[in-house]
Amino acid sequence: MSIDKSAIEKEINGPVDKISIIKLVDLLIEYAYQARASDIHIDPGEDKVKIRLRIDGVMQTVFAIDKSIQEEIISRIKVLSDLRIDEHQAPQDGRFKVSLTEKAAKVQFDVRVSIMPTYYGENAVLRLLVEQGRSFGFEDIGLSEKDYERVKRAIKRTFGMILVTGPTGSGKTTTLYTILKTLNKPGVSIITIEDPIEYSLEGTNQIQVNSKTELTFANGLRSILRQDPNIIMVGEIRDQETANIAVNAALTGHLLLSTLHTNDSATALPRLLDMKIEPFLIASTVNVVVGQRLVRKICVDCKAKKALTESEAKTIKNILPNSKEESLKQLYTGKGCKVCDNTGYLGRIGIYEVLEVTEAIRTAIVQKQSAADIRKIAMQEGMTTILEDGLKKAEQGITTIEEVLRVMNE
Repeated sequence: MSIDKSAIEKEINGPVDKISIIKLVDLLIEYAYQARASDIHIDPGEDKVKIRLRIDGVMQTVFAIDKSIQEEIISRIKVLSDLRIDEHQAPQDGRFKVSLTEKAAKVQFDVRVSIMPTYYGENAVLRLLVEQGRSFGFEDIGLSEKDYERVKRAIKRTFGMILVTGPTGSGKTTTLYTILKTLNKPGVSIITIEDPIEYSLEGTNQIQVNSKTELTFANGLRSILRQDPNIIMVGEIRDQETANIAVNAALTGHLLLSTLHTNDSATALPRLLDMKIEPFLIASTVNVVVGQRLVRKICVDCKAKKALTESEAKTIKNILPNSKEESLKQLYTGKGCKVCDNTGYLGRIGIYEVLEVTEAIRTAIVQKQSAADIRKIAMQEGMTTILEDGLKKAEQGITTIEEVLRVMNE
């Protein structure tokens, strides 16, 4: 990454009374954008303020700023986000737009802001929603041909549920938007309810959850059903009420897409049981469950071959007893170069497991079998697990074995 830190360092290291806070905040956002960061963390300490960036899912400390300008930086961010500058003891959330020039072209994106009072004063986390303008496509997110076919079968149906599962920051929203983009045709009505709306999708109606006006996922979903939609996307199924309405919507001729916070695809089905949804309703509405994680991609400019170490082979054998780790003798790594800022990685891609709800799985759900049993059946029917998909991508030189193991151990 040929990003010049000197402009920011010059601003930081100059006399405190000469620092332009407006310029400093602008430079930080521009630097974060160029560095492909998803988030900027402004973390106050006892005598310094740390500026950290999350790049490809990993936090990196990039600057340390004088404590004396902490309040001014936070105030500037509050002004941009239209937040109260006289409030210092309560959390505040806001948003603002940024316009930059890159290679003679104008780039616009939103920045989502969260400010929180901490022991050393207020901190700020800025999320750069840079992907708004990107084109979502299955070829970009990393679904294998077999998994893509399974998802394609599910989205061709006019009713039922498509669920995407995984921890926070595993790319679930991007997967949902990729599916929505495929389904977004003039002949259908698509309505989404999200918290927050992360990307703008032309040709759809997007609704933002708003607790102040009691526009919750459940209330919003009820209202959406009166708007004559074909396809509904619910940002997340968080509670029993939302789950009930979602299942009923999927039963009554709507294709419903949503996310669940579970570790893998099989656990999503018992999770709906925990939300007091009848087993026969789950069995007849869920079409497919996509489990996923995000791994960093090897930088193509410094990619090199490497051999599988004994400890890596042992770890794989423990997690995946039937794995053919002997086929993984030839692997790859990133040595580190200017392009990737010496990390060896550049960008991220998904690793997936796609659980198609077949007759055997439906029977298991109705019988209230455990997630482990459902997983076993899915694997017998040819489901590739997230770990297996990750190992395949390591073998293809897309990512490293260390990265797959790191993400799975998290």
